[in-house]
Amino acid sequence: MQRISTNMSNDDMQYYARLRESQLNRVQNQIASQNRLQELRDDPAAAAHATRHDSYINRLERFSENIEMAQLRHRESEVYMREAVDLLQRARELALQGAQGSYTQEDTLAMAKEVNQLLNQLVQSANAKGADGAMLFSGDRTLTSPFRALDGRVEGFDEPVISEVLYLGTIAENRTEIADGSFIPLNFAGNKVFWAENQQLFSTTDANSYVVQADSTISVDGNEVALRQGDNIYAVIAKINESGAPVRARLDPIQSSLVLESTSPHQIWLEDVEGESVLQDLGILDDRGSAPPHNIDSSARAFGGSMFDMLISLRDQLASGDTIDIGGRALGGIDSALENVLGRLGTLGSYDERLQLAYTRTENTIPEITERYSNEVDIDLAEAITELRMLEYTHRAALGAAARVIQPTLLDFLR
Repeated sequence: MQRISTNMSNDDMQYYARLRESQLNRVQNQIASQNRLQELRDDPAAAAHATRHDSYINRLERFSENIEMAQLRHRESEVYMREAVDLLQRARELALQGAQGSYTQEDTLAMAKEVNQLLNQLVQSANAKGADGAMLFSGDRTLTSPFRALDGRVEGFDEPVISEVLYLGTIAENRTEIADGSFIPLNFAGNKVFWAENQQLFSTTDANSYVVQADSTISVDGNEVALRQGDNIYAVIAKINESGAPVRARLDPIQSSLVLESTSPHQIWLEDVEGESVLQDLGILDDRGSAPPHNIDSSARAFGGSMFDMLISLRDQLASGDTIDIGGRALGGIDSALENVLGRLGTLGSYDERLQLAYTRTENTIPEITERYSNEVDIDLAEAITELRMLEYTHRAALGAAARVIQPTLLDFLR
């Protein structure tokens, strides 16, 4: 037998009334927010799926923004690369004219002055900034001008002119993510884009008897090469060649010294990592602690220059009327520089095609994932309104029934 107390009916009525009010509040909030998941416990599985979809949508939107930024940066870089092509082509025309030997000294001096102006403009192009103020050709050192021009006196010019151009940037490239785990460069190293010839470094130190004294690491164009204690020069050469760096090492057959040569036009970037001295001992790097690329030992011989070196050489040869050299190294260097920058433009074009495909894929994927997210969290408005009306009817009916069931007690008559 169940005992029914005086307050039991009232307590039950209040409990179920509050329960229905809670259900009414839940449905009203769902309709107002258009979201059926007010709390995780409403549908844990759907909430988990929705969280993953929402995170993926945010990543896709970020990828889309990154792609647009990369496309803008690449187009800015392309403008200055094409300008470099135009400058080099004009310099090539002057080199061909000057090499004919049919012009007077005054004529070749006039050509030299034009080449000097082309050189000044090329330096400006190489130090170009993007729309956001970042340097385009300084690697990841985007706040520093990549090239510094040093002035000197040249015969035939009344004022100092550019005599040397130094690279102050890095070989590292800022990259941006355009898909999960997929990155693309935003800017480029100037000592690759504005280089003309394969660089060669010849040490003058005999390396026949060289042995690595302790476990060491050297960096060749950003690729770390681990060396073991006891490695001889042939092991060092083999490990450099197997490192994946665009540099080939060999032993000079005459001096038995280390020779490094780039496999594509760029400036070789060398470092002894963690205070080691392998490349110093081999006569390639100095011991002054200078940063690359200005750490090559003074006794080492370096060959292969930049576009600026080619124009400087052409200008000086035209100014002196040396027509034989004009048609030799100067013209060959300009041709090599043109081939290099045109190749870089081709790479830039392939990046643009990849970015366009990635952008199309990303923009097509966003609506699909958004639809999946919507299926998990959005309410069925008609169903929600129907549920709300039914809860209102039942709540009113329950209140009416409670008013009839709960009878007056003795206390109501003692007032």
